[in-house]
Amino acid sequence: MKALAMSLAAVAGVAFTALPAHAQQQKTTLTLAAAQKMAQACEVRAEKEGWKMIVAVMDDGGNLKYLSRMDNAFLGSVEIAQLKANTSASFPFSTRQVGEIASKNVPGIAYVPGIVTFAGGLPIVTAKGEHIGSIGVSGSSADNDEVCAQAALDAVKGDLGLK
Repeated sequence: MKALAMSLAAVAGVAFTALPAHAQQQKTTLTLAAAQKMAQACEVRAEKEGWKMIVAVMDDGGNLKYLSRMDNAFLGSVEIAQLKANTSASFPFSTRQVGEIASKNVPGIAYVPGIVTFAGGLPIVTAKGEHIGSIGVSGSSADNDEVCAQAALDAVKGDLGLK
């Protein structure tokens, strides 16, 4: 029995080392520090413009990584920011793009509960094409929300190797 266990372990070890190098590489991870830096960059931009924002950052599984609510931001925007982030965590598209897809190709997607089809949610995609999370921003117009979300991505571009 002991010999069988050792044989299986040896086979597993050989199988793992036989994997191509790209299969053994680690995927880029969205850290809490990066999520906080994103929220802070968005808030700096919002303060400069006089906007009161909610920022939701999610990992690649759609799990909330970080949530920030600026003073006097609308309470209803908490849920909207999270829905925007969840949409862009579920699909590697901005929520604006999801809206365009809905209007041109798949109109039914706009009626799926939890899917947001207006601007303010952006996927976090590395230069290598890894979809590692998303950001959703709400509190101003959809266009302003997207400007803040982009400011957040720009703040961590070098840290995460974003495109």
